[in-house]
Amino acid sequence: MWSNAAIAQDESAAPESAEASTDEIVVSGIRATIQDSISTKRQATAIVDALSADDIGDIPALSVGQAIQTITGATTHREKGDASEIALRGLGPFLSNSTFNGREASNGSGDRSVNFNQFPSELINKITIYKSQQADLIEGGVAGTIELGTLRPLDYGRQRIQIEGKVNYNPYQDRIIGDGGMGWRGTISLVDQFDIGNLGRFGISVGYQRQRTSNPEETMAGSSTWRACDDSVDVLNGNCRDVSNAEVNEGTPFYIVPNALTYRQISENDQRDAVFGAIQWQPASNIDINLDVEYSDRSFAEDRSDLTFSELRLALQNREVDPAGFLRYAEGMTSLESTSTLTERSEEYLGGGLEIAVDATDRLRLTADVSYSDTTRLDRSRSTRLRTDALDIFGDRTPVGNQRVAYTYDARDSFAPVFTIDPRFDLNDWSLFSDDARLRRDERQRANTIWAGRFDVSYELPGIVSALRAGVRYSHQTYGDYTDRVEMTQGDRAVDRDANLLCRTQFPQRDFLKDAPGNQISSWATFDPLCLFNAYLGTEDPGRSADIRGITNTDVLEQVWAGYVMADYEGALGSVPIRGNVGVRVVKTDVESNGLRSALDVVDNGDGTIRLVETGDFETVTIKHDTTRVLPSANLIFEVQPNVLLRAAVYRAMSRPAPSALSAGRSIRLDDGTAFADVADAIRSIQASGSPRLEPLMSWNGDLALEWYPNADSLLSTTVYYKRFSGGFQPVRIDEDFVIGGQQVTIPVTQTRNSDDKSSIYGVEVTAATRFSFLPAPLNGLGTKVSYNYAKSNFKSHDILLGDVYDPVTDQVEPGIIPPANLSGYSKHVVSAQVYYDIGPLSLQGIYNYRSQYYQDFVGGNSQLRYVGDNQTFDLRASLDLMRGVSLRLEALNIFNEPKVTYMPVVGSTRQYHYYGSKYFIGLRVKM
Repeated sequence: MWSNAAIAQDESAAPESAEASTDEIVVSGIRATIQDSISTKRQATAIVDALSADDIGDIPALSVGQAIQTITGATTHREKGDASEIALRGLGPFLSNSTFNGREASNGSGDRSVNFNQFPSELINKITIYKSQQADLIEGGVAGTIELGTLRPLDYGRQRIQIEGKVNYNPYQDRIIGDGGMGWRGTISLVDQFDIGNLGRFGISVGYQRQRTSNPEETMAGSSTWRACDDSVDVLNGNCRDVSNAEVNEGTPFYIVPNALTYRQISENDQRDAVFGAIQWQPASNIDINLDVEYSDRSFAEDRSDLTFSELRLALQNREVDPAGFLRYAEGMTSLESTSTLTERSEEYLGGGLEIAVDATDRLRLTADVSYSDTTRLDRSRSTRLRTDALDIFGDRTPVGNQRVAYTYDARDSFAPVFTIDPRFDLNDWSLFSDDARLRRDERQRANTIWAGRFDVSYELPGIVSALRAGVRYSHQTYGDYTDRVEMTQGDRAVDRDANLLCRTQFPQRDFLKDAPGNQISSWATFDPLCLFNAYLGTEDPGRSADIRGITNTDVLEQVWAGYVMADYEGALGSVPIRGNVGVRVVKTDVESNGLRSALDVVDNGDGTIRLVETGDFETVTIKHDTTRVLPSANLIFEVQPNVLLRAAVYRAMSRPAPSALSAGRSIRLDDGTAFADVADAIRSIQASGSPRLEPLMSWNGDLALEWYPNADSLLSTTVYYKRFSGGFQPVRIDEDFVIGGQQVTIPVTQTRNSDDKSSIYGVEVTAATRFSFLPAPLNGLGTKVSYNYAKSNFKSHDILLGDVYDPVTDQVEPGIIPPANLSGYSKHVVSAQVYYDIGPLSLQGIYNYRSQYYQDFVGGNSQLRYVGDNQTFDLRASLDLMRGVSLRLEALNIFNEPKVTYMPVVGSTRQYHYYGSKYFIGLRVKM
């Protein structure tokens, strides 16, 4: 299926730079990649789009995520300025299934998508996206299946050593004082084959990459909890009054507001070491043994400097409220906090598998595969907070004479709200951050492990049914996480003064938020967090708690048995050749989720607030759930003309909830760091960490595609598709008993259920690719590829606090006060456009990607609605062959510095915006 080299089919094409014999022209560069991709699409039985390259490292991208977003209908969610999770056909990552060399891959995020940043693009040489399903594919892709593949050394068929080094420059990192903004990555790979006599043929491929880069960030962020406040009254002191959905539905005016808002400056260093290896052994002509191993060790350290407006619900006056319910302008009073944090993450991935294929006869092929995939992610943060007070660290009254500072909030002119504070208060005066010192050490570990095995049988037949296939699969997946917090507060002003004076730092960055609209705050007093830990505790790291058990912890076991039968057919309908497959897959899923329950003690923080902590006496609650689903599928291809294909597909598909969404834990939300004023305030915020009884989202699907292949460089295809969903997602409140402060109380705990809603999505995707070989030289090196996806859906996802809520006792639905979102990740419009110039030794490429607004669920679910605004990026790539086997390469990413903007819980209500800046790479590649 995978072509080793795309050979030019038009004799009029200009000569290309390539390793070639005297009687053929071998295409290379971007043109070769597009030719291989077109060939893969044409030969596939299912509706497929692909990106493939003959050589390791020839996929034109710096990351796998960036490469995928050039494929028709695929787009990405950006984190740290790079492509991360993938959405297909405008549908979110949880509706897609990702596999690596045909196997499920574990993830450190708690969802089912592959962490594409974990795998170097230089060591991947094929990416296939199955838009339609067929019975032999691993189940789990309503939107599609993304398959990543590494090469098999004997199939590759030739020896190659490749070395590549890149240096990168990041202008935003260059703004960090004392940092030049430079980074690097180096890759080396080897492919070789050996004839070992009576033992047959043996091949090996191995690749290694080391990366040292940076991902700075400038951001403003609101808290993850937004509340509805009564807009009919003004509150001069204290927080605004919360209003219920019922009150609003009866006519009480409201506005929504976060608990806090933070300006955040981030400096970051990112390190990754990755090794890929494969062994292919053919001891006899009918036996093929493949072993592959992938290892990645990635870590980063973030230095965060935060300025937090911690009491946004306090004494809001002169409000201007948007018709959608969010604040456009307000005046208020708030404490200010300078928070300094060192966040460190390490993520280790180890995966691989052994496949043995035996041609038992000329027609019978037996294949067995076992695989292992394990990801462990550990996050550790040490955070220090210093808050404003009426007195400074020397005991003198501050210029404003109050703990709280007056401010105005103005979001009328752009997505970036502007804060203006009382001019008497100097944000850069360290002595004004003098009170309520708080030190936190947070640690969270996520561990995801998958053991899997499958056995497949294929039997070729003469006649219209050309082959029968059958197989079984078993997977054993575990997902667990724990969250641990060690916290200390103190109010001794003398101790605060000594620590404050000792640990002051210069604001880490020049020109903070210079590119954001409005007159944004550009600096504030900052401190060294490790110095503060040492000053207060006598150590930089007090370590985690002796007991890391907690009611938020997750312990999920998922076991899947699946079996399928499928028939391939090939024949003719009159004079029209036809081919395709028809089959059915049966999937049984068993889930066992363990959660801890504990009584809660009330702890006085010493600053007028309280917090809740577990008593340490735990009991385990186990919730089991199982489902069985039948997934029929049929694919049909009509060869209307030798270069025109008409495809049709009908299939049923499923997408399972993320492992973290199956948690049986309970979460006490502390409103992003603001402790509770009283117990009554605390108990309103207990939520389920997940919903173990969530079932897969099911859909019936139909696709119809028309594809025209004029030549090896050209493609024009149109696909229309329809999906009918059974069930949506709806919050449900279930009463549970808790012991808080020695008293038993009944609390409505909110989680998510599968609703009985029916919904649908229909869409169209179009791809056009060609090389303008008919133009006179040198313009005949120009080429382009453009793809567009349009989707329309009426799916509903309700806000966990302000949306529709189902009452299982009364079987009634309480209407929400904000509109529901659509499918997580759903974008109505997705565009990818490439223009390339590939002739002789020179290759140039410009890549534009656009994705319209979409709803992005938080991993684990049971959270409020979050929307990501329209976003677009433009990247440039170039390579120049200096001599045989040596090329110079340049890349420029996000050259227009497009920010990422998120809204919550309604569109227009800015929760966060990020600026990442551009990135520039220059490198040298040597092939031998």
